[in-house]
Amino acid sequence: MKNLFGTDGLRGVYGDDLTDELAYKLGLALGEMYGPSLFVVGHDTRESAEPLQKALVKGLLEKGAKVKLAGVLPTPAVAMVSKLLDCFGIVISASHNPYQYNGIKVLRSGFKLPDEEERKIELVMETVSAGVEKGFAEFDPHLRELYIETLLKSFHGLDLSGLKIAVDLANGAAIMTTPEVLNALGANVTCFSKEPNGKNINENCGSQHPEFLSERMRGFDLGILHDGDADRCILLGENAEEIHGDKIMGVVAVQLKHEGRLRNDVVVATIMSNKGLEDYLLDRGIKLTRVKVGDKYVLEGMIELGTNFGGERSGHIIFLDRSTTGDGLITALEFLRLMLSTGKSASELSKEVEDYPQVLLNVPVADKSVAEHPTLKREIEKYLERFRIVVRASGTERLVRVMVEGKDETEVKRVAEEFCRLVRELDRG
Repeated sequence: MKNLFGTDGLRGVYGDDLTDELAYKLGLALGEMYGPSLFVVGHDTRESAEPLQKALVKGLLEKGAKVKLAGVLPTPAVAMVSKLLDCFGIVISASHNPYQYNGIKVLRSGFKLPDEEERKIELVMETVSAGVEKGFAEFDPHLRELYIETLLKSFHGLDLSGLKIAVDLANGAAIMTTPEVLNALGANVTCFSKEPNGKNINENCGSQHPEFLSERMRGFDLGILHDGDADRCILLGENAEEIHGDKIMGVVAVQLKHEGRLRNDVVVATIMSNKGLEDYLLDRGIKLTRVKVGDKYVLEGMIELGTNFGGERSGHIIFLDRSTTGDGLITALEFLRLMLSTGKSASELSKEVEDYPQVLLNVPVADKSVAEHPTLKREIEKYLERFRIVVRASGTERLVRVMVEGKDETEVKRVAEEFCRLVRELDRG
């Protein structure tokens, strides 16, 4: 069996790469290895979530597991509940991907499983046999309330009265949590992309499409954009400019250091973060350490370096003192807290972190391993004096991602297009 677990669990097109049968086998394997443990299962709003959940839970129950169904719930909410109840958590979601995709990620006490444990699960899936249904499953509406109550206690004293906030819920799992928390803290909230129909998750909305909310930002102090499972957060300033993860991490890290809340004065980011962030932090006595792409690896780097803050340009940001994974709502609340404590607007904060020109392009490919082609590596070395170049396979889609960064925007675009052409040529053989 090929490796099933990628950078963020199992992920693929439903009915093709990810099937009900595969979900059933995963349920059997998890039940075989960890039963009769408790599993909390949540999902986003894709039409494939219910059949996948049914198959997964069938496998779990046949091996004697206990299952609590959370219904529609963000990934970070399932992670937090998993930690609070010291149990396994399973999220059925493909995050920012289109509705045709889905995924399954497994957590234990709030944390994603290490790679070697995922390999063991894959081996058990190859040989595990069906069982006799002897576990039990029940829907528990209090799981959502537990997450919301925990967040409100964590941000006790944060008063958002008078702030007008626009929220793009991406027709995803955040519909169940973000509006309720912001309203409870006193904000004047207007929500968009709030009517999921099973097929419109992330469709021309959410963190992948900030242009949708930017056209509706008149009169708002801040825009919050989630992806389908709400582990990401991209922001818009009052002038509708995008505030991506690098900018958020920069200004928040400086505030955490000022408050004595940044352990070891280190921030962990990925190879995709802009050098502008690195220079901004260095000038303020904070070291930026890079790891490979994936919030799983950001977290591993944070734990290894003894820091409590890190994230990705894409908006996965981890506040380890508050959550074990990226949480778009926590990220938004921390940024709002920063706005109130400094008296600065979102746009003013955004301007503090300079972005060097960067182009990120996606190249559809037949074989993602082309990203490791020796020709690409040789070409990258030719440009290293003037550009920062990253060519990597997507962990969740049939794409190769090309990132080029440098001081001249025109040259950056030209070099990025050159590498895209080279990837296509090598992929065609």
